[in-house]
Amino acid sequence: MFFAHIYLSELVAISLLGIGWVLFVPFDFLRQRSAAINEWAIHAFKSIMRQNEVRRLAGTTYLLTGVLLIDIIFPRPIVSLTLLFLAFADPIASLVGIKYGKDKIFGQKSIQGFIAAFFVCVGITFFYFLFFSSMTGRLIVVSLLAGLVGACSELIPIGKLDDNLTLPVLSAVGLSILFYFFGIFAIVG
Repeated sequence: MFFAHIYLSELVAISLLGIGWVLFVPFDFLRQRSAAINEWAIHAFKSIMRQNEVRRLAGTTYLLTGVLLIDIIFPRPIVSLTLLFLAFADPIASLVGIKYGKDKIFGQKSIQGFIAAFFVCVGITFFYFLFFSSMTGRLIVVSLLAGLVGACSELIPIGKLDDNLTLPVLSAVGLSILFYFFGIFAIVG
């Protein structure tokens, strides 16, 4: 998604994402209503379907919805960083949390996973701005604050919503506030 977002026009990227959403999300809702369709889906997608998705919406539904929503609402630099947070910080936080997460904060979320997400988001932001902009004076501060935005977005549960939806939405909102505060849209927008 990130490379499509970077290398395609905004209209084409949103259109492709919208097509993916239209093809997948209604089917996912339909399989929740029909046992026969759900059984077929379980059989067809068993290699990629998690056990907890058998009787509820797939994480892909939340992912496509969250990414389509932010892609429609937010400017490209925000969406780009958010997609990178989603692609790298979320799975690394999960891996670290599963392997080393002794200190639980919210449900299965741990301090160790939060710290891993923080450092990944800091690194992503730092290298993103080194590559895509000339901002250097505030790079460390902005990277640290963006790392906090990304890590908190991964950590904070919102009801029973999947973090594939909440992480991109919360990250995009938080990064928008951060970018506005630091005047970053003038640099990368």
